Amino acid sequence: MGLIGGKWKTVILFHLMHEKLRYNELRKSMPTVTERTLSLQLKALEEDGLIKRKVYTSKPPLKVDYSLTDFGKTLVPVIQSIADWGDSVVEKSQK
Repeated sequence: MGLIGGKWKTVILFHLMHEKLRYNELRKSMPTVTERTLSLQLKALEEDGLIKRKVYTSKPPLKVDYSLTDFGKTLVPVIQSIADWGDSVVEKSQK
């Protein structure tokens, strides 16, 4: 839980499960997260080896994208289970 605990880490990992995303794409998919929080959480996930940050410097403007590492991909079944559970809770509460 130390690696994925907190409000935003699991959400970030969920968004990166199927594709790599740029910072702004992540930001748009999580409109309530602050820029500072997103940056700190991305940095923490990268330091823990769950995501990788790739910088493209060949031509301006600078492009950076984030994706899951092989270690991060081992969490996909767990994250998917949490998402499925959340969907079922929402579904039950709407009945």
